[in-house]
Amino acid sequence: MIFTLLSSAPAAAASNDQAATVLDLMMKGGIIMIPIVLLSFLSVYLFIERMAYISRFAAIDDGLIPMVIDDLKKGHRDNALIRARNDQASLGKIIESGIEQAGKPAGEVEKFLESTTNLEITKMEKNTGYLGIIAGIAPMLGFIGTISGVIKIFYNISLADNISIGIISGGLYQKMICSGAGLIVGVLAYTAYHYIQMRIDRYSIRLQESLIQFLKSF
Repeated sequence: MIFTLLSSAPAAAASNDQAATVLDLMMKGGIIMIPIVLLSFLSVYLFIERMAYISRFAAIDDGLIPMVIDDLKKGHRDNALIRARNDQASLGKIIESGIEQAGKPAGEVEKFLESTTNLEITKMEKNTGYLGIIAGIAPMLGFIGTISGVIKIFYNISLADNISIGIISGGLYQKMICSGAGLIVGVLAYTAYHYIQMRIDRYSIRLQESLIQFLKSF
């Protein structure tokens, strides 16, 4: 037990030192690192929140449409409505709206289904635009932090009337942290945005297949 604790102590110390080093580097990036870090947290929150919503409402029960069609053919409209309402996903809401229009011409039912589908897809895309904005803003903030740092470095050189590689490189590497952090946050936000869109597009294809099957019963 003692040997285990002794062997794990250096690893824990190394991990703490590494975390301290990363935090120190971020602090050296300057005040511009604050909005970049906040944007990174916002990106993670938006991604997790949207994925949780999509996972819940983008589920498709393959047995729902056949059972609803069977109920409608037998004249059990109320049973079909109950089945649709018991399905908590978007498909259930869309089918429910179609059942409520039963008896109308197929063209009208199709238009109503299309409107309801567009509404459900819009709900899934809610706030994803912010990820696209973050993907564009974060790298710009990084470049602004770096450029402002470079301006400050050369201003100090002009005051000191002395060019030193140590002064330039020391200040410049600190400011380049802003660019690196901004690019990382931008790439993550860009990837998250397009991954969510890919999931929604994939769901839309499956949804259209289910709705075509449903419309054939009219």
